[in-house]
Amino acid sequence: MYTLRPATEADYDFLYALHCAAIREYVEPIWGWHEEWQAEYFRRKFNPNGRRVIEVEGHDAGVLVIEERPDELYLALIELLPGYQGRGIGTMIVTSLLDQAQNRGMPVTLDVLETNQPARRLYERLGFRLVGQKEHRQRMLRLPENEVENKA
Repeated sequence: MYTLRPATEADYDFLYALHCAAIREYVEPIWGWHEEWQAEYFRRKFNPNGRRVIEVEGHDAGVLVIEERPDELYLALIELLPGYQGRGIGTMIVTSLLDQAQNRGMPVTLDVLETNQPARRLYERLGFRLVGQKEHRQRMLRLPENEVENKA
């Protein structure tokens, strides 16, 4: 249903448009939305390395960034265009990450904006739990299943 490909410099316009479409409604209530600032910040921070474009039926639909850290896998970024949200794509992608982490015996962590309740509900449904908050970002954790059983 989806494929991943490495992002390139040529994906810049798509990735910026995706960023705006995917998170504006969650950023605006917290900090407001300043287009010039967003564009400049995105331009300064843009690096296609490590980013994978999510394709659905041959169309660019989102972006995924997973950081492999020594003791965890960190879901640094997952964004889908609104037209691809609510179709199970995010669930499949995160479930695949959880399977990889389970096979390696590693936890998965992520941060989600407190205003992004749809994402938080998805993560909770997939077994993540809230473990902390810093400013407007909530840290969530999903332990490997054997560790979940040991902690119960």
